[in-house]
Amino acid sequence: MVTAVFLVVILFPFFWILITSFKPSNEIFGSGAFQLLSQAPTLNNYSSIFNGKNILSSIKNSLMISLITTLYVIVVSTLAAYAISRFHFRFKNFLLGLILVISMFPQMIIVGPIFNLFTLLHWTNSYFIVLPYSTITIPMAVWIMVAHFGHIPLSIEESAKIDGADPFLILWKIVFPLAAPGVFTTAIVTFIAAWNEYLLTATLNTEIPMQTVPVAISFLRTQFSILWGEVSAATVVVTIPTIIIVLLFQKRIVSGLVSGAVKE
Repeated sequence: MVTAVFLVVILFPFFWILITSFKPSNEIFGSGAFQLLSQAPTLNNYSSIFNGKNILSSIKNSLMISLITTLYVIVVSTLAAYAISRFHFRFKNFLLGLILVISMFPQMIIVGPIFNLFTLLHWTNSYFIVLPYSTITIPMAVWIMVAHFGHIPLSIEESAKIDGADPFLILWKIVFPLAAPGVFTTAIVTFIAAWNEYLLTATLNTEIPMQTVPVAISFLRTQFSILWGEVSAATVVVTIPTIIIVLLFQKRIVSGLVSGAVKE
């Protein structure tokens, strides 16, 4: 019963956005604003966002930025986490704590210096935005990967070393496949975080051709009102990819988080 109530509370906002996306304007702002179902459902909101709006190009930008960010984060976090989990050096625990502290910095604090740097380097309105995206995501990814590398028995790597394998071959052929659940979980979490990022894009990519989905949706307004029907339709469209990813790979995500949390 408690779970059912919790699900209703969590899913109701998305349900309301879904039904609003099919309502004409007079029902959104008029007497039908509080009706669960529309009396005259329409697809005009969906056709409007795909005709003359920036939604399609913003979806392409979000997809490219999210994929590049995910690939970059996986490579960097895997190498960093492997070094931290396998090599012994001074201030190792301090380094892990520092990585965690960095991830706690509010974006409002760092967005100003990042904007100044990007302006100086002429990197605004470009795909170089994956760099600050990655900087924000890498600490979390390193922590997840360190947990999974610590879960892999060191004896397996020692056996490979005896057979003459070098560290990079061991990482690529042995450790990386064994840590696949953690890698997969990290990739999904990173992709979703990059897909939903708003503040950095709104600050660094201000030109319309380089806007991502969250920023494009925020511009669905006129001088005197917000186009709630189009906003709802665009929200439904851009949420579908993340929902599909979570539904298809939810078992892998859960197993990746759990297997890294418990060491046998």
